[in-house]
Amino acid sequence: MNRAERIGSFIESLQPDLPDWLAEIESRAVRDDVPIIRKETAALLTFMVKSSKPERILEVGSATGYSALLMWNASGGRVHIDTIEKYEKRIPIAEENFRRNAPDMIKLYAGDAMDILPQLNPGYDMIFMDAAKGQYLSFLPEVLRLLKCGGILITDNVLQEGDVMESRYAVCRRDRTIHGRMRDYLYTLMHHEELVSTILSGGDGMALSYKMPSP
Repeated sequence: MNRAERIGSFIESLQPDLPDWLAEIESRAVRDDVPIIRKETAALLTFMVKSSKPERILEVGSATGYSALLMWNASGGRVHIDTIEKYEKRIPIAEENFRRNAPDMIKLYAGDAMDILPQLNPGYDMIFMDAAKGQYLSFLPEVLRLLKCGGILITDNVLQEGDVMESRYAVCRRDRTIHGRMRDYLYTLMHHEELVSTILSGGDGMALSYKMPSP
């Protein structure tokens, strides 16, 4: 284990335990090989929800509902969350997790985010993107329409295990399209006139973007 991994493990060891019901959802996802957020991302989401106290959150990419429930729990059960998932096998699992633990507070939209985002109404205080990485740039115009001024966009997995910093010729040919799209997405975030953004290296990389109020 290198120094960076040791530091990560040390920080993770300091995190408080999850409630039993949420830890069980996390364990089940890991057991079933369902991709869920890493510990660093979970800690960041918890911090952002507790500190900014959003009233409405949009999540793009539900999986089995772990991250939405984590954010709902961090809010003290007050926040309303809309979440989108297209993978049919995961949708009923997420819906059952929401029904059992946060009835009437989390609404799942089943389908492709490109189809669903234009149907939603603006005014989200926070948006968390954790879906198809190659589609982040395509999602961005609708995401910015939906995010209120003063809101926060959190984008997960932006470093692609470090591949994003490499030359396109240093990554596998099959990964070059998504590599190029992620680099374009990060450049757009960092230079967008409506946003102030930063990139964190924890986990697999997270981008935080603040939508500036209109002048």
